[in-house]
This record gives sequence, structure tokens and C-alpha cells, in this order.
Amino acid sequence: MGADESNTPQDFTIIVLLVDDQPIIGEAVRRALSGQPDIIFHYCDDPAAALSVAGRIRPTVILQDLVMPGMDGLTLVRRYRADPLTADTPIIVLSTKDDPNVKSEAFAAGANDYIVKLPDTIELIARLRHHSTTYVYRQQRDEAYRALRESQRQLVKINLELQRLTNVDGLTGLSNRRNFDEYLELHWKQAVREQSSFSILMIDVDNFKLYNDTYGHLAGDDVLKRIAAAIQATFRRPTDIAARFGGEEFIVLLAGTEAATARALGDGLCKRVAGLRIEHSESPPINQVTVSIGGASTIPQIGDSGLVLIDIADKALYEAKRLGKNQIAMGGLDLAPHPAVAG
Repeated sequence: MGADESNTPQDFTIIVLLVDDQPIIGEAVRRALSGQPDIIFHYCDDPAAALSVAGRIRPTVILQDLVMPGMDGLTLVRRYRADPLTADTPIIVLSTKDDPNVKSEAFAAGANDYIVKLPDTIELIARLRHHSTTYVYRQQRDEAYRALRESQRQLVKINLELQRLTNVDGLTGLSNRRNFDEYLELHWKQAVREQSSFSILMIDVDNFKLYNDTYGHLAGDDVLKRIAAAIQATFRRPTDIAARFGGEEFIVLLAGTEAATARALGDGLCKRVAGLRIEHSESPPINQVTVSIGGASTIPQIGDSGLVLIDIADKALYEAKRLGKNQIAMGGLDLAPHPAVAG
């Protein structure tokens, strides 16, 4: 290793841009660097073109003369700093004067170093290597941080998606039973605190086994998806939680909803599903896919359980089936269902 070579392992190319209106200075620097295989030298004698050249070649260090015709060197330094492509590029100012005031102005403008031209070749190369190494390593560090932040962002995104998938029924896109149970507990406690109405709707596809037997399970899956979409279109408030309860059965949590509103929403869902006009030859009298709904409402009290309300809604669902299907029946806390509303 020669006396002008750094002890730091070099794994990148140093790109030097010299901006100086004197060709003799350009030639002197070129010769000083000619024996360095890892240094690429560029020379620009026009300060007006320097910023464009720097943006094109992306130097790892800029040697900038202070006194040039047509443009003050410090003005050009400020322009480098204002351009995103050269904002962080190391700038070594070249001057014929070792003047503290000029040095102060140069550093204030954004220069990284100050050299009285022309320095000894060993010193020049050492400074070029030092500033280039610092610049490139800083870029590599920043890129590593950016990559790390992006990896973390992707990880958060993946974790959120995994969390969503663990909370969602894979076929219908509605919440799954586990997620519904968590929301039930949360909203039930809130209703107890606020003494607000709380309703549950149990929804079941009428004669679904016969549909699968007649049209096949793939067609049956499609029916469940379409009914899930109808449920999502009917219950649109942020606090409405719809879930697949199991098989062809769905459940909807309606926080802050009294019995009359729950009944009206359920009746609307019956009509919406019937309006899909999905053929079902084994489901008289209209021979279309329909749903039956059982509902229950209460104002939760301390010591009450949301599971009891689900059980009441489930019993009301059986009453809706008994009354002819394609309708909603509401059950009270006395387990006595209200008259059904035809779909």
C-alpha cells in the first residue's frame, strides 16, 4: 500500500468533480489523481454548468473554486445545498487565500472543508478519500435505515393482515365467531355502563341443505357469499358487527339499537335476500333462496350475559321458521317471540 492510500478498505469508486475556471488547475488535479484506480475525475470549467454536471455524474466529493468569472463560488455552494441531488454531497472549497473570514463564510454556505490550492497530492487524496468515504457510508447507512423502516412497515402490514385474517371468515369476509365474541363482550359492557339498547339478530338460510344437495356445495358457497354481501349492505354503521356464526347461520350485533329498529333492519334484509332472486327449486312457495331471522333486544344490566340474548334470538329464529320462513321474529327476555313480519 502506497503512502497516499487509506488504511480503510475501499469497496466503492470515488467520483471527484472539480469546478474551476482555470484549465491549469484542472490538469494539475487530474495528474495528482491519475495513479488512483478507484478515483474517477471529472472537470468542469463553467460554473453555470456545474450543478447540471453534478446531477448527471453524482460525485462523491466536489472540489469547488471560490473565485470564478460570472458566479461567486459560495453562491454555487449554496445552489448545491438547495438541490436534492447534491444537498448532502461533500464540498471542498479551493481558495488562494488562507483567510479565517473567508473560511467562515464558506462553512456557513455549506462547505465541508477548505483547502488552499493546490495542496500536496498526499493531503488532497487523503481529504478526497475521507469525505467520499464518509458520504458513501452515510448514504449506505441511510439506505439501510430506509430498508429497515420499509421492512418494519411491511411487517406491520403483514401482521395487521394476519390479524385481520384471524378475525375474518375465509369464505364470506364477515367476522368469524371468535372475533364476534370479543366484540360482544366489549359492546355489552359498554351498554351496561351507558344503559343503552342492545340487539342481536340470528340469520339462517332457509332450506340450505336442500340447496347444497340440489345445486352442489360450490353453488352453496356462492349463495353464502351473496348473502354475506347483502348483510354488509344492510348493516352499515361502524358499530354493527356481522359474523358467520357457523354453517349457513349468521349473527349481527346491533349496539345502541332498540327492538323496533332491529326488526325493521331484519325485515329489510329478508327483502334484500329475496330480491337477489336466487333460484331454489326445493324451497317453496317462491322457489328462491330466502333467510329467516330471529331477533332479541334488551338494555343490559349488571350480571346479565350477552349469551342469554343470543339464545333468545336463536329461539326467535326457530319461531320465524315455524311461521313460514322468509321473515323475522323478535323474542323478548321472557322468551316469547313477537308476531313475525312477512318478507
